[in-house]
Amino acid sequence: MLVGYVSDERFSALADVLVEIQDGSEQVLVRSGVTGAIHADLAPGQYRIWLAKPGFGSKHVDLSLPSAEPHQFRLLSDAVLGYVWPKWVRVGETAEFRVHCAEPYELELWRYGYAKTLIRKIGAFDEFGPRACIQLLPDGDFTQTGVAWNKVGYGNPVYKQLIEAPEQSGLYYFHVRTKSGRTFAFPWIVAPKGPAAKIAILASNIRWNAYNGFGGRNNYVNPISLPEKPTVNARQDLDRYRIADHIDYLSDHYDPLSFDRPEWINDVPLDAKVTDIIDGRYASGAAPAEWRVLGWLERENFQYDFYAETQFHEGDLELSDYQILIISTHPEYWTRQMYFKLKDWVHSSGGKLLYLGGNGINCEVEMMGDRMVCQNGNERERVKAGVTDSRFHGRVESEANLLGVVYTPAGVMTAAPYEVVDPDHWVFEGTGLKKGSVFGRHTLNSRCPGGASGHETDKLSPSSPKGVHVVAKGMNPEDGGAQMCLYETDSGGAVFSAASITFGAALLVDTHASRITSNVLKRFLET
Repeated sequence: MLVGYVSDERFSALADVLVEIQDGSEQVLVRSGVTGAIHADLAPGQYRIWLAKPGFGSKHVDLSLPSAEPHQFRLLSDAVLGYVWPKWVRVGETAEFRVHCAEPYELELWRYGYAKTLIRKIGAFDEFGPRACIQLLPDGDFTQTGVAWNKVGYGNPVYKQLIEAPEQSGLYYFHVRTKSGRTFAFPWIVAPKGPAAKIAILASNIRWNAYNGFGGRNNYVNPISLPEKPTVNARQDLDRYRIADHIDYLSDHYDPLSFDRPEWINDVPLDAKVTDIIDGRYASGAAPAEWRVLGWLERENFQYDFYAETQFHEGDLELSDYQILIISTHPEYWTRQMYFKLKDWVHSSGGKLLYLGGNGINCEVEMMGDRMVCQNGNERERVKAGVTDSRFHGRVESEANLLGVVYTPAGVMTAAPYEVVDPDHWVFEGTGLKKGSVFGRHTLNSRCPGGASGHETDKLSPSSPKGVHVVAKGMNPEDGGAQMCLYETDSGGAVFSAASITFGAALLVDTHASRITSNVLKRFLET
């Protein structure tokens, strides 16, 4: 009988897992195969199944066999991981930190601005029982349901791991450090009780969740659903690598992705500085990169209130309280409610938008409480054929109607400086730049080093508003440079688009990129 498969938190098959299957006083001992498969000669009935493997947390599962489908057993490695729940709160609200660690650890809370500030030492954590600070993974596809840590064995109310959000809005990080020196850091978005600045900025936490592969699924690997069999070799098993012309999005249905999971992609070295190079594929488009934008705002003395995209969707951010909204780095996944709320504010109410990123609002998501569904549809083929600008365009409208630009694959995964197109425009005041001058040579983005126009870049489309004005263009190959542009609305609203993922990571290290963005912010605050 095929009992099931056993895999880890990445849905990678675990071989040689010791499996003890108990039925009353009898027991059967087997081991998992290379594919994670567990086979045993069993009569139908109710069983308790124990699983153990060095380097992983052991556990037991009660199961009725045979089951309709092979059971998906999940074991959690002895990594250091954590997250806070809820991941986004207001000042003064309470959340629960949930940490997985196989050894004693210390926990601190820091605020991440231009300087990193220690808010408080939360404490040192250990337990009477052996390895009692480890967490359990639910079996099956918990990318849909969440991991719900701090549930099993945490019933004693004395040991609730709660913390109150600090009195200042911003990006916060919990620092975990073990006795042996292992570390992990995870973010916390703290919004203000009420407006405290003229500028609001959104964390792209919906995008973070779309890229979060904890559990074996995100919107890029197994986006439709979790397969029956775990991965043995990614390059051989996953369609993303196995099929040369693979298209991720070929379905009208996509299983949801839960926010209730740790986020590997947002980990930062505990000693990292805001001016350090951003390490890694994921970090260059997630919270570590967005931290650099917040740091630049503080360095330049621009006050801001920080919100999660999910808070904007839920109505906790009232745009009429602000003069400017900033979205940055890679805000790829939005709900239609967010989009039309922002578009109405800009086009009808005189709001000002700074888009300091690239490939933004490219795909619609639908929120389902603590879960979301990426509505990819079949749009990638239609985009390639020139029928639509993006996945968002296919279901809602082209994001160029708001942002002025849309992502195109020309120049993808390259980086280059910008070249000045209109040196007489006010965005270049005080820069000394002339027509054909080059700026944006430097960026902290390590995935695509080489300039502020890079990684993924946006350009004008037939859906761009009338009067959109290009002031500079990236010098990327294949005519793939970002088109930096502005436009104004009849209501007095305005949009500035940098149109590049690497632009936000350039602000702290490129004088001209910094001055241009500062010019835009100051002009938008004055009008």
